[in-house]
Amino acid sequence: MKDSYDIIFAGVGGQGLMLLSAILGKAAVDADMEVLTGEQHGLSQRQGSIYVHFRMGKPISPLIPYGTADMMIAMEATEALRYIEYLRDDGVIIMSNRIMPPPGETEEVALDEERKTKYVTVEAIEKKLREITENIVLLDSLTLAKEAGNPRTENSVLIGAVCSCKDFPIETESVRKAVLDLVPPKTRDANSRAFDLGRDAGGECLG
Repeated sequence: MKDSYDIIFAGVGGQGLMLLSAILGKAAVDADMEVLTGEQHGLSQRQGSIYVHFRMGKPISPLIPYGTADMMIAMEATEALRYIEYLRDDGVIIMSNRIMPPPGETEEVALDEERKTKYVTVEAIEKKLREITENIVLLDSLTLAKEAGNPRTENSVLIGAVCSCKDFPIETESVRKAVLDLVPPKTRDANSRAFDLGRDAGGECLG
């Protein structure tokens, strides 16, 4: 029996990954859990790869061993593939369908006037991820955020989907409270709607 529930957050600089981990950290602390995190900031400039090790419960170190994370939350699809080695077999992936490739990687694609050069697709990424787990919640997080009234609420969409997971150890309303406590006051209504949309979408995917 593990002493902690472990999550890998993955995304690119500028998406608000630190806010996402801060929200779940607050919710965990409010639920009387210990929290340890290990954050990678070296490439966190705009569109640089960034990830966070997040452990709650009774963790003994801030870093998650390879192949043991219970969940991955990916705000960008290719970053899910980059850090998949941390997820345990049959772990849960909550993933946005967004792809935000760095300009240096897409120059050949952009300059190919005949459109013969292809970049990786979400479908190809999902196929590779399913070699590790079938528990994948793929969300059109940007569309749902816009539906909520603010395209900058993608974090809340993903967090809502997290709360649809049956074994997630924090109660839904406790997580919602953490969201509303940490987002700017003027965006609380939109973030609450985004949270609900994400939870509903996650529930459909997880059955």
